[in-house]
Amino acid sequence: MPWENNGGGGGRNNGGPWGQAPGGGGGGPRRPGGNTPNLEDILNRGRDQFRGGVPGGRWAIVGGIVALLAFWGINSVYTINPQEVGVELRFGAPKPELSGPGLHFLFWPVETVERATTTVNQTQIGAANASGNARAVARDGLMLSGDQNIVNVQFSVFWAINDPVAYLFNVRDPESMVRYAAESAMREVVGRRPAQDIYSDDRSGIAAEVQRITLATLESYGLGVSVNQILIENAGPPSEVIDAFNEVQRARQDETRLQEEARSYANTLLGDARGRAAAQREDAAAYTNRVVQEATGEAERFNAVYAEYVNSPEVTRKRLYLETMEEVLGGSEKVLIENGAGGSGVVPYLPLPELRSRSTTSTGN
Repeated sequence: MPWENNGGGGGRNNGGPWGQAPGGGGGGPRRPGGNTPNLEDILNRGRDQFRGGVPGGRWAIVGGIVALLAFWGINSVYTINPQEVGVELRFGAPKPELSGPGLHFLFWPVETVERATTTVNQTQIGAANASGNARAVARDGLMLSGDQNIVNVQFSVFWAINDPVAYLFNVRDPESMVRYAAESAMREVVGRRPAQDIYSDDRSGIAAEVQRITLATLESYGLGVSVNQILIENAGPPSEVIDAFNEVQRARQDETRLQEEARSYANTLLGDARGRAAAQREDAAAYTNRVVQEATGEAERFNAVYAEYVNSPEVTRKRLYLETMEEVLGGSEKVLIENGAGGSGVVPYLPLPELRSRSTTSTGN
């Protein structure tokens, strides 16, 4: 063959096509005949080496196939926890069936799975951030009330997933959507109410209204969640005016206390006055009854005397005279002096009161 004649010069020397190699020797290893290896020898030698197969033989191929099958099986078998539900995707489209808790199988990579928790989630609004820095308080709790006061409302939203497919694929960030919807609803309700309602008077009514508005907003977006409860944990003025607010609250408490004391005192006086009025009415009724009874008795007595007078006028007239004199003279002071054998009447001066007092003293002894 043409490439076998690589000695140059018709094979007259061993130096190659340009003659003898420098130094008088050949240009490489020599084969048994004294000539250098040609291209055919090199190709034959490589073909002999590849006839022996891949290093390790068929077991290496089997091991590679087993490794691929194990990798595929690991990605095709998945587990759903008791607090989760799985949604399988085929070419990126969700299947209508949901995967419950337990072990499941899918054809990876054609099919994949997305998980959603079924427990009740809590989203806090207006509380300190996750880093725990006391000064870094979230400003989303500051709201303007209906009476133009700034209030700091801290509340929690308790919600759960009721449609995993809608929750996973209708909105990009569903947790943020719940936060934004609840915060917007709280601002709307607080903006229509006075600050005192948020502080203490009507927290339950505000929470119920916020829950209703939040649920309606999330349903309009097709988020697939239900709002179980809105819990207002704390509501008060901003920290910059908390001292002034406390002073106002103490003044209102004092006002309420004084009003209660005044009302209690007024009730006491009113009760006493009503009691005295009732007693006077009872006395007046008793006096009226007594006077009427006395007048009735006097009238009956007069009628009885008149009837006797008609029967015997002279006797009745004398008896009336004697009874009248007895009534008139019965309560007056009297001194009776009888004319003696040698007396001529009352002496010019006679201390009659002293005589009466002496007579009363002697009688008492």
